Amino acid sequence: MRYSLKQLAVFEAVAASGSVSRAADQLALTQSATSMALSQLEKLLGRPLFERQGKQMQLTYWGAWLRPKARQLLFDAQQIEAGFDGQHVVSGDIALIASQTAAEHLIPDLISIIDSDFPELRIDFTVKNTQKVIDSVRQYQHDLGIIEGRCDDSRLKQQVWCHDHLVVVAAKHHPYAQLDHVSLAQLEQAQWVLREPGAGTRHSFDSAIHGVIEDLDVRREYEQVPVLRTLVANSSYLSCLPYLDVEKWIERDELVALNVPELNMRRTLSFIWRADAAANPLRDCIIREATRMTKARRRDM
Repeated sequence: MRYSLKQLAVFEAVAASGSVSRAADQLALTQSATSMALSQLEKLLGRPLFERQGKQMQLTYWGAWLRPKARQLLFDAQQIEAGFDGQHVVSGDIALIASQTAAEHLIPDLISIIDSDFPELRIDFTVKNTQKVIDSVRQYQHDLGIIEGRCDDSRLKQQVWCHDHLVVVAAKHHPYAQLDHVSLAQLEQAQWVLREPGAGTRHSFDSAIHGVIEDLDVRREYEQVPVLRTLVANSSYLSCLPYLDVEKWIERDELVALNVPELNMRRTLSFIWRADAAANPLRDCIIREATRMTKARRRDM
């Protein structure tokens, strides 16, 4: 074998950071030693692994092909070290990225379970909207993602975790709040504040109204759910949000969930990972414990 684990570690650090200097800092190496290790690896393999664009490093086709295999080799090496150190078999780092609904309402409890039962499994956790989650996993920036709704990218695998649903909400003083049900025509006449394009909530809502509401008067689009809740509670706007995000406000009579029988807004929360990714016991552990957690919650309801 002509290449070394050190060279693969340098390659992975540069791929993850997009920069030789940042990779050097990560690995506690000098920049010249990092550049040399990467150059030696490219020379040994006979292929360019990166395109140099100024100070930024972009993976070539061969770099993208190599990365999941290099990560698996590095992971196996870490597991060997952990085994000889007497650590738990499920140990190491995994990069998780999730959309806001899961991040706020489910992930904290899941991380608590992992911390308690698998103390050597360390989760690096990021929150973005669904489209950014998909992009990040596809581009090797995260090992595992959690999205709202569907993902049709053949480069990614998807496994349903659980279900939730969206609701149309209004302030208690809104005229629609007094109605037994609200028609599609009334929704079309209202003013709206919604999640930004790319958010899973927005995609689910747009899919639900597609073909039944021709034109919606959208006045504001924001990434932050608390901003949308406050705008609705203090004004005459409507919004569409996950029930988990408004449940407490509905119980306190600060918001009202409107009855819109024509709209079906049930959806899934799902795990995604790259289809070309090698077997990963850390990923499998997180998915398994997440599934157990939600099943236990359903039994307790």
